[in-house]
Amino acid sequence: MTQSITTTLGPVRLTGDNPTRIWGMSNAERCRRMAESSAKNGSTLADGHELLFNLSYVFDPLLLREVLANPGTVFVWGATPIVGQIPAGSDPLTAAHVIDLSDGRKLYNRQLRKLEQPFVRELTPATRRGIERQSYFGAYKGVTDLLTKYLWPELALWLTRLAASIGMTPNMVTAIGAALCVVATWFFAQGLYWTGMLAGFIFMVLDTVDGKLARCTITSSKWGNVADHGVDLIHPPFWWYFWGVGLSAWGLALSTQTFALVMAVVIAGYVLQRLIEGLFIKDFGMDIHVWGRFDSWFRLITARRNPNMVILFVALLAGRPDIGLIALAWWTGISLLVHAVRLMQAYGAKRAGRPIVSWMEAGA
Repeated sequence: MTQSITTTLGPVRLTGDNPTRIWGMSNAERCRRMAESSAKNGSTLADGHELLFNLSYVFDPLLLREVLANPGTVFVWGATPIVGQIPAGSDPLTAAHVIDLSDGRKLYNRQLRKLEQPFVRELTPATRRGIERQSYFGAYKGVTDLLTKYLWPELALWLTRLAASIGMTPNMVTAIGAALCVVATWFFAQGLYWTGMLAGFIFMVLDTVDGKLARCTITSSKWGNVADHGVDLIHPPFWWYFWGVGLSAWGLALSTQTFALVMAVVIAGYVLQRLIEGLFIKDFGMDIHVWGRFDSWFRLITARRNPNMVILFVALLAGRPDIGLIALAWWTGISLLVHAVRLMQAYGAKRAGRPIVSWMEAGA
């Protein structure tokens, strides 16, 4: 069975028929959303070309980005076309570039900073749940912090499925998370660290859920992206500041001079690290944490919110939240130094004429 639909991206040919739903929608709807999302992000079809989707299969959205960037490309599994951009009405197997993914090849996903084999699976009632799990983990960034990567993926998967099943949008999840972020800040200011930790923990998990829900259900929006990243960018210094304020409730308040020094290191270190990351993207076209293997490893523990919360959590277990804040300042300073050195090394490599390429892209 073949049908054609028109999207803002252009003509789309859907082959096959599939009543099995995934993430609360039909596979035809999923494909339509991917095409519409690509159009919103500025992708276009080459003149006289159409998109091809095989509704019997679910595939990694990376494959759609690849075919849109390379007209005449078709990804197949064995001899079965999965997705491609081909001349309208043509046989997909006669396309200029037919790429068989069943050979286990890996592709570099620049958007999610990882090198892996894109998933392609036949969608049936028996495989649906496994495909949802695979597409969820496929939406995970390959380079991120240790908590996001190792501690709560299963919990976030359960919450993502729940949100999709009851029709919650990513923006709703972001709003709930933002409210909990503010609540955690207030608890820290009162010295109610364990309660603040609980609110902060739920917020951090939801900070994973909203992005995964958007990617899995193809419902991302510019406002949602701005809101999510805006909250992520702004709140950490407030958490550390009000953690310091709350120390007085424990009788562990830092001296005025020590508190000022700690906050100067924490806030300046956080801001400068963000600036370094921005400079690296501007000058080298990629995130600093995907340049070398060391950079990807260091991203697991660098002084961002989640690793810093581990430091504070361990200190709180020991009954010394004051030492935790001081340790956080030291780690921020060390992380800033590492990032500054790596930025200077990149500029040095560029002046020497050596290409700055991600280790994952080089190995793709």
